[in-house]
Amino acid sequence: MGTALVTIDRGWVRELLARERERFAAEHPRSRELYARSRGSLVGGVPMSWMTMWAGGFPLFLEDARGARVVDADGREYVDLCLGDTGAMAGHAPEPVSAAVSERVRRGVTAMLPTEDAAWVGEELTRRFGLERWQFALTATDANRWALRLARALTRRPKVLVFSYCYHGTVDETFVVLDERGRPRSRPGNVGPAVDPTLTTEVVEWNDLDGVERALAGGEVACVLTEPALTNIGIVPPEPGFHEGLRELTRGAGTLLAIDETHTFSSGPGGYTAAHGLEPDLLTIGKAIGGGVPVAAYGMSAELAERVLALEDVDLEDVGGVGGTLAGNALSLAAARATLGEVLTEAAFERMIALAGRFTAGVERTIAERRLPWHVVRLGARAEYRFRPEPPRTGGEAAAASDPELDALLHVYLMNRGILITPFHNMALMCPATTEADVDRHTELFAHAAAELAA
Repeated sequence: MGTALVTIDRGWVRELLARERERFAAEHPRSRELYARSRGSLVGGVPMSWMTMWAGGFPLFLEDARGARVVDADGREYVDLCLGDTGAMAGHAPEPVSAAVSERVRRGVTAMLPTEDAAWVGEELTRRFGLERWQFALTATDANRWALRLARALTRRPKVLVFSYCYHGTVDETFVVLDERGRPRSRPGNVGPAVDPTLTTEVVEWNDLDGVERALAGGEVACVLTEPALTNIGIVPPEPGFHEGLRELTRGAGTLLAIDETHTFSSGPGGYTAAHGLEPDLLTIGKAIGGGVPVAAYGMSAELAERVLALEDVDLEDVGGVGGTLAGNALSLAAARATLGEVLTEAAFERMIALAGRFTAGVERTIAERRLPWHVVRLGARAEYRFRPEPPRTGGEAAAASDPELDALLHVYLMNRGILITPFHNMALMCPATTEADVDRHTELFAHAAAELAA
């Protein structure tokens, strides 16, 4: 008695969503005007197609962003818990990064020459993550793509292995999932794949070590590319022993293990890898390490780097498919040095993780009080709520838990009251400038939304 979960009235959800979108349109005339104008020259009215995913019917147009706040074209201010979907985890325009970038711009941005900043950042990444040799890119997509190329070159094997509903940017090989019958297929919505990804990639459900063992048994897999926890389909943590088993299986099969820390960097100064003692052969990271300036990195052991340099039939300097004219540019490395050296410090992570704990506790309290069939999961400084009672254990389960109507309602409800969370999912991230008051404001609004839904 009294413990049964409530049933959400779907008609009421749609009614609330219509009400909130009507309010959003009325309160954002300038963003609406700019969106209409942009549709005359930009595909979909935005500079990048995923910007259409904001739930209000049109995107907010940015005017200013500082610390944990953004201001839109209508002059409205928001607590930003989206933070560029992790790209601004250092906060917006952190002063050390702004100063470093400004000074570097006046002295030249790109010359295809290394800088002292590059050496400093490589040393700092080694200190944080443990891998001894690094290269730089502009996006984690490129870092992952180039890491996979090196893995295939080193092992002379053709395939990679990923987990169903993983996130590794726009790497072609990773857009493969298991369907409802457990069969590999190109991920729904995959745009113009060069080849069917089932030809290049083995795919296994997250937390399925038996599946990994079977996939590696054929001896064709050069590299397993994985996040330490799934992050773009909700947060799906590894089960106890999963990473230890994965490392044992890859070593036994002669397969390289690449860890993508682009989102799981929220776990601490050295990401999930340092926090949980992982031992990857390769590690990739992007987004957050540049304080908003495009930069990414991929690291490897010293032994692996020597093997790469000894390859006689690859072209690492020109047309071999690794690198880019702007990769490793002076501006990116100046930004990364300032971000890692002065902003995303150990003390900052300690505080950010504590705030995410406060955020999670507030959400859990409302879920329990309202007897909602929802849950929340935290990963370091990030947290995410999903609309099912129990956390999924695989990517397939997480995908099946998707609820676009409730997602849209919570997003626009919060936007109308001054809070931004990530539009692709219900992720909230803390930055060094986030305050307890910011977190508590979300807790208050989440409780208000829940009260309306459960009424």
